[in-house]
Amino acid sequence: MFISFTFTRQSTAAALTLHSNTIYFFFSFYFSVLTMMLRVHACGWSLFFLTAVIPDVHLQRNDHSVPPASEFSSEVQIYRPVMHPSEGVPLIGTYMLKNLVGKPCIKATMGAEYIIIEKKTWYFNLDPSRVTAGGYCGKEAAVLSLTLPDNAASLQFTFKKEENIFYVDKVTVHVSPLPVCQGCANKTYSGLVVDEKLFAAATGQSFKCKSENLLLMSSELRIKLVRLQMQAFNLTQGQYGKGVECWADFSERAIPIIVGATVVGLILIAVLTFLFIRDRRRREGYDRL
Repeated sequence: MFISFTFTRQSTAAALTLHSNTIYFFFSFYFSVLTMMLRVHACGWSLFFLTAVIPDVHLQRNDHSVPPASEFSSEVQIYRPVMHPSEGVPLIGTYMLKNLVGKPCIKATMGAEYIIIEKKTWYFNLDPSRVTAGGYCGKEAAVLSLTLPDNAASLQFTFKKEENIFYVDKVTVHVSPLPVCQGCANKTYSGLVVDEKLFAAATGQSFKCKSENLLLMSSELRIKLVRLQMQAFNLTQGQYGKGVECWADFSERAIPIIVGATVVGLILIAVLTFLFIRDRRRREGYDRL
């Protein structure tokens, strides 16, 4: 259907009336379609289409519904450890600290597990890939500090040198995890062990322990160290010296030997006793004859 909008002097009143009714019907239908599009889509495309067709229609921004640009700033992501209800195997990491001239003064290899007792037992393993090693080196004292991003957790060893041995004099630890239970408040767990000659070895040697070392840091916090080896103050080319076996490893290795030797000794005593009694009975039989 073609509708002409051209008016000539020859147009009659009936033609004008027909054109007016047609134009009214066309625009009524057009606005009905636009209303349906706005209700269905509720988006900007219909509005742009409307402004393109009707010159007198303009879009206006409602500043009350759109927040200022400054409020769109991205929220800062803070790293926080996630505790788990079941125990896992800690990853083993090697950490080294150098003095001001670039010479290694502390080297430590270990896996660390944080154990929190809050209504029930929760576990978190230290991830070596996230750890930053720091501290300082001195002639008779040194500190190795292992820290997670945003200071979410830390594990710090203070080394002391005394004559021909070195040892760990203090262990400090803290962890700020996500709440361990629904409804629990944010909490930082911390603790320390002081005045202990831990992980001692002769100068130039390293302390080595394959067994687990469980440290009681506080009533709510424990630290488990596994596959531990460390050395301080005297590291030749950054390499560990001769490993000094910990008592737990020695006991684990020696106890089976001691038990086995005891069992063999008891068996030998039983056999000798049996032979002695049998020989004695034979002699008594000969005497009767």
